[in-house]
Amino acid sequence: MQKPPLILASASPRRLSLLKDIGITPEKVLPAEIDEKQKRDELPKHMTSRLALDKLKTVASQLKNPALILAADTVVACGRRVLPKARTDEEVRNCLKLLSGRRHHVYTSIAVQMAPDGKVMQKTCDSVVSVKRMTDKEIESYIKSGEGIGKAGGYAIQGKAATFISAIRGSYSNIVGLPLFETARLLEQHGYFE
Repeated sequence: MQKPPLILASASPRRLSLLKDIGITPEKVLPAEIDEKQKRDELPKHMTSRLALDKLKTVASQLKNPALILAADTVVACGRRVLPKARTDEEVRNCLKLLSGRRHHVYTSIAVQMAPDGKVMQKTCDSVVSVKRMTDKEIESYIKSGEGIGKAGGYAIQGKAATFISAIRGSYSNIVGLPLFETARLLEQHGYFE
C-alpha cells in the first residue's frame, strides 16, 4: 500500500530546505492563509501553538484525498513580546536594539495529522538565544547586509548574525525555522519512514 503524500503547510523556504537536509521532500507545499496576529494577553509559546494548529486545520479542510500534513509556526520572543518578521530596515534596527545584550526565546510549534480525520500530534520547541551587546556600528552594518529583512526578530542565525550569538540552549534548527529532531519523531509516529 502506497503511503499518502506529505504536505508542508508553510510558505517558508527555510523549512523546505531544512526538511531536504534530512532527506524529506514534501509532495506538495500548501501555505495556509491565516491571521497571524498575537491575541490580547496571549503568551508567545501559546501563540505559536495556536497558529500551527490553525495552519494545519486550514490546509486539512482544503484536501479531498488522504495526506500527511506538517504545519509549523515560529516566533521570536523577548519576554512576553513577540518580535515581528522585519519588513523594513527600521524594524530590523528596532529588533536588534531590543535583543542586544539579552537572552530571548525562539518557539516553534509543529503539528502533524494524517488528514482528513487522523489524530493531531503537536510539539512546541523552545530555544534560548543569547546575543552579545551590539554596537550601533555593528547593527548598521548588519542592516546594510539586507539579511534581516523578512526574518522573525530581524536576524538570521544561519548567516552573518551568527557572529552576534554568544550562546544557544536548545535546538539550532529550531532557531532557523524547524526543529528537525522533533519533526522527524512526529513524522515517524505517523508512519512516514516505514
